[in-house]
Amino acid sequence: MKLLSASILAAALLAGCGGMSNKTASAPDTPTRTADGVLVGPNGMSLYTFIKDTAGAGTSACNAQCAANWPPLPVAEAAKPMGGYTIIIREDGKRQWAYKGWPLYYWAKDAKPGDKTGDGVGGNWKIARP
Repeated sequence: MKLLSASILAAALLAGCGGMSNKTASAPDTPTRTADGVLVGPNGMSLYTFIKDTAGAGTSACNAQCAANWPPLPVAEAAKPMGGYTIIIREDGKRQWAYKGWPLYYWAKDAKPGDKTGDGVGGNWKIARP
């Protein structure tokens, strides 16, 4: 009986550890992930870069109506820069993620995850890639 109890306890402990590691593994360490070779935001929508931005400048050239069509990838209050990800301060004072110095944006006309309809719009927008 003691051997069976010890086996049950060991199995329960191992299952508990597995559950903890799964939670850690599923928590994103970056503000984006990769799907089909492109960067996507936490909502699964494709992200874009703007050719009129200057990589590493720490600002965005897309403001006002531009930002209504191309919503910036927002930064949570407690988030900190990590790896290739930096935080820029927008004209309106809000924070936006940048990857390798390029601010990241969604396209308002993408309807569902996997859409990439903003790629090439006006010759100024391109899909963000890792």
